[in-house]
Amino acid sequence: MVVDLIIKNAFVYNTYFKKFFKENLVVINEKILYVGSDDISGYECDNIVEVSGKYLIPGLIDIHMHIESSMATPSAFSHEIIKNGVTTIVSEPHEIANVFGLDGIKEMIFSGKDCVADIFYGIPSSVPSTNSEFETTGEEIGLEEIKSLAQSENIICLGEVMNYYDVVHKPESKINKIIDYMKTNHPDMPIEGHCPKIMGKDLATYIYRGINSDHTQQMVDTMRERIKMGMFIQIQEKSLKKEIIDFLNKNNLHGNYCFVTDDVMADTLNIQGHLNKIVKKAIELGMSEENAIFAATYTPAMRMNLKDRGALAPGKIADIVLLDSLAEFDINTVYKKGVLVYQKGMEYDYKGTDYRYPDGFYKSVKRKKVTKHDFDINAPIANGSIDCRVIKVSNNTTFTEEEIHSINVKDNKLQWADNGCCLIAVLERYGKNNNIALGLISGDTIKRGSVATTYAHDHHNILVVGKKIDDIVLAVNHVIDNQGGIYVVEDNDIKAKIDLPIGGILSDKSIADIARQTRDVREALLELGYDHYNPIMSLCTNSLPVSQLLKITDKGLIKLSENKIVDLFLEV
Repeated sequence: MVVDLIIKNAFVYNTYFKKFFKENLVVINEKILYVGSDDISGYECDNIVEVSGKYLIPGLIDIHMHIESSMATPSAFSHEIIKNGVTTIVSEPHEIANVFGLDGIKEMIFSGKDCVADIFYGIPSSVPSTNSEFETTGEEIGLEEIKSLAQSENIICLGEVMNYYDVVHKPESKINKIIDYMKTNHPDMPIEGHCPKIMGKDLATYIYRGINSDHTQQMVDTMRERIKMGMFIQIQEKSLKKEIIDFLNKNNLHGNYCFVTDDVMADTLNIQGHLNKIVKKAIELGMSEENAIFAATYTPAMRMNLKDRGALAPGKIADIVLLDSLAEFDINTVYKKGVLVYQKGMEYDYKGTDYRYPDGFYKSVKRKKVTKHDFDINAPIANGSIDCRVIKVSNNTTFTEEEIHSINVKDNKLQWADNGCCLIAVLERYGKNNNIALGLISGDTIKRGSVATTYAHDHHNILVVGKKIDDIVLAVNHVIDNQGGIYVVEDNDIKAKIDLPIGGILSDKSIADIARQTRDVREALLELGYDHYNPIMSLCTNSLPVSQLLKITDKGLIKLSENKIVDLFLEV
């Protein structure tokens, strides 16, 4: 029999035993034909690879992530993750859906059709993340759009259900109607969850509705309760703590979770890697290599009903990663459907793509330039001082807190610049209502200058934080002039920028190019005093109203614990 590829004398990972065996592997017609130690001389092949002493594992599978978080197109993203051993992803495109709705999702799917990595998609279930009372988006995804998308090729799940308050407390809400439709008409599609910190009866109700996974930041007590209630846990890097790994190991819970990346910035991806980075970290924290590989291959495949992959066994797609070192998870070669697509030392530069998005995708910022008076905060008193709610940023999390500061008032104007706070504002940019919401921010955010961006989760209006009004105006106007991006300004000088011309959230450059700009912005924010492990992500989630505790959108300050818009000023 003539076959396409033979890999000889490898230590092959067997998913079902969670062990390595010294074996040969044979590929034909993009799939694995044979794995074992029998005589293979009967197979004829022009492509025989001797890898004695090296390790073969299945291609890595990331089932909860957002391509848009890298600010790259699917083509550039696929090229970068392949060298990290990631051969299959499930992307949830709710970022571009907030900007362009159904058209944005379809363009993302179409633009990624010819990528080397297999890209499956989740239907964005929460666009907007809350509702139109709390935020303005470019478009919305409702039940009719859900019905259309559910029929699309490569759609395999309902994406993360973020509006958990409505799920639990409003049976007739839009999100519950979407969930009911999916359960009735597409019962085999998993329904993905997003439910940070909720416990007890609220968590039980959330699961009862049909949402049985959670990818948000975990602690041992939240993970224990979720698994006890039958939830599948998707562990991203910020949940990887020694106590979490010890809990999983001690209780032998290795079929109840997988590893995911969720959001990965371009510079992190380019320098540190993707899902392979999380596998390595889990091993460093005390998980066995075999269990870590299991959580990055087989359990994610089973969660998404991708039964044709996730293991090296007959009939499975020949997505194969060759490791030089198991303990260091050092990737030597990647095969996609039995074809070599990456090898250490080979030329591996991104060649770009001829794909171009519709013209309207490059003209999504529909707002006139601003002046300093647009950022005046009128106080309910003429002079004196007044107590104000302030968003407090903390280093170790994207969650924020609420602080109360006494701020001086002069001639009815809040003198925020005299206090230790910065101004934070969100400006509606889709040409729908021209809203500007103004607030205050403190803590581990910038101490000087300003930063403005259209990459503001999840609505992607214009978000700006600044200490000096002239810098605020300059940063916002550069974003408007350039149809999106991230601009860092100090003393009327642009210190760093990321150009995002596609919908204000994507670049048409390679990951390496975006990474250079991202590093520049990250370093500029740190220089301005932003004391955070990921200042860009922290910045962009200051406007995410489904994240704890006090955030801001174009509609005002959103207090998640009370699920309502609250006033900047406490009662006079």
